[in-house]
Amino acid sequence: MKGLILSGGTGTRLRPLTYTRAKQLVPVANKPVLYYGLEAIIAAGISDIGIIVGDTHREIREAVGDGSRWGVRITYIHQEAPLGLAHAVLTAEEYIQDDPFVMYLGDNLIIDGITSLVDEFRGSDANAQILLARVPNPQQFGVAELANGRIVRLVEKPKEPRSDLALVGVYMFDQNIFQAARRITPSARNELEITDAIQEMISMGLTVDPHIVNGWWKDTGKLEDMLEANRMVLDRLTPYQHGSVDDKTQLYHRVAIEEGAVIERSHIRGPAIIGRNARIIDSYIGPFTSIQCDSVIRNAEIEHSIVCEGARIEDIGIRIEDSLIGRMVELRKAMIRPRAYRFVLGDRSVVGIL
Repeated sequence: MKGLILSGGTGTRLRPLTYTRAKQLVPVANKPVLYYGLEAIIAAGISDIGIIVGDTHREIREAVGDGSRWGVRITYIHQEAPLGLAHAVLTAEEYIQDDPFVMYLGDNLIIDGITSLVDEFRGSDANAQILLARVPNPQQFGVAELANGRIVRLVEKPKEPRSDLALVGVYMFDQNIFQAARRITPSARNELEITDAIQEMISMGLTVDPHIVNGWWKDTGKLEDMLEANRMVLDRLTPYQHGSVDDKTQLYHRVAIEEGAVIERSHIRGPAIIGRNARIIDSYIGPFTSIQCDSVIRNAEIEHSIVCEGARIEDIGIRIEDSLIGRMVELRKAMIRPRAYRFVLGDRSVVGIL
């Protein structure tokens, strides 16, 4: 069995951050989102993994490499344009050949992994297995209608959903998906939709099994979902202290401090993670905050936020919350301060706070 990770999207919902970074590499709990899917596939016993890439292929290749650090083989497959998930499947046909495979969207995260689901598919005679989760906003997803436990209809982003069961970004297929994908036509948004291809498999009389996910799942394509994923991962954090913490610093609850980090005269209330070589000085780091490597937080307060590598936040007189701060961003005090701040800042931004 092979794995296929889709990492070719442009991440328009996370702009401006994704003007300069692949959305799949934005960190959750100091680890790129893409790594969670990759590690879930590896944990399921799959060692041949293809990654669909597009315009951000250089950054993806640099972050993942050939897979040797995980003991697997990575093959990169270039998709000419983001023309839909079914188009990505067809792009990978030469790589997949006749093997069954699991397809994982690179910006999705399933906290409990997929090992049991892959084993279930391997042990069945199904031609496909799709994962479903109940969501409050099904019109934003592909939606499945079930009858007596069987899938009867799939619709992509319906205006009037007939169920609240959204397709999670993990699918398992045998080689019949390629024939089905070739038989469909582009949707109104000029994409080959995976929902249409799976519906075609059903119309062909093939077996498509549904599996409802009981644990949590996140599509991290939007700021609020990225922060929620960060919160959920940190909620399972195992604390450790590999950096330097002075005797005037107070740590509460579960805090992970990576190697080379320096904490001085600060309060850190977990769950929170402080990255390698970060410096936290005279500051408050609140719950559900990730500070990535080489960042500096000085005389500032921040909580429920993600701070990417090399960012500097200094002398901010009011707490920052619910924010995603890009790489090498600088936030510093100016003359006059407003009552509250909320930020989505692209890499290498420099912001003077008025």
